[in-house]
Amino acid sequence: MATIKILGSCSGTEPMPERHHTSIVLTASDRNYFFDAGENCSYSSHLSKVDLTKTRAVFISHTHYDHIGGLMGLFWVIRKISGFYKRPVADGEIKLFIPDVAAWEHILGALKLTEGDFKCSFDITADTPKFGQFYKDENLTVSAFESHHLAPAEDGHCRSFSYRIETAEKSIVFSGDIKNMDDLLAPVGDGCDLLLCETGHHTVKDVCDFAETHNVKHLVFVHHGREILGNHPTVNEAINNCQIPVDISFDGFTLDI
Repeated sequence: MATIKILGSCSGTEPMPERHHTSIVLTASDRNYFFDAGENCSYSSHLSKVDLTKTRAVFISHTHYDHIGGLMGLFWVIRKISGFYKRPVADGEIKLFIPDVAAWEHILGALKLTEGDFKCSFDITADTPKFGQFYKDENLTVSAFESHHLAPAEDGHCRSFSYRIETAEKSIVFSGDIKNMDDLLAPVGDGCDLLLCETGHHTVKDVCDFAETHNVKHLVFVHHGREILGNHPTVNEAINNCQIPVDISFDGFTLDI
């Protein structure tokens, strides 16, 4: 069994009470996999007893601040815990998949201006996601699909992804930020057990309509826009009319999968 914990459930708004920017951690067989790294992800994960030294990979959907604002802190805290408590990072390496590696290089440059030149007892390898299945280990596989939330870079490389995660038991789609519902057609495919979908750029009804007509078994809203944040009456109306289970996540929301 694996567990998903929502570390941050807010879109890129100004600070909101009890909500932080988007970050999700999936834990399977004593290993952690982060999907996006909003500004509070290291704080929230550590204080909720996630063992950060068991982190194996970090997957970034795109490099907007509300999705990478905590990336510097995440690696800083992992280094701190590993060194202070003499607990080595479990695999000796953490893989980072980020659409623009240059963003990570700038973050790493800033980290090297902190204590100890940020010398670590573990390796950090950064690469860009590749279309289709690009990551596989004994716990899960991850496939990347283009999202049109951001236009391609001048050299043509994709700058925004949705991810499909397959564990032994479940299929999960993390939307990242999407331009429209059509961006979910490829990652959802013939269906999925769980769709983690943003509402920062879409109405709740649009997402519900898509999910119930594309063989999604369970819908969880993440990266909330102002419709959810403002408790607009359209939210309950859309959820009550939806034919599949729907949850509105909050910081600390946990789901066994």
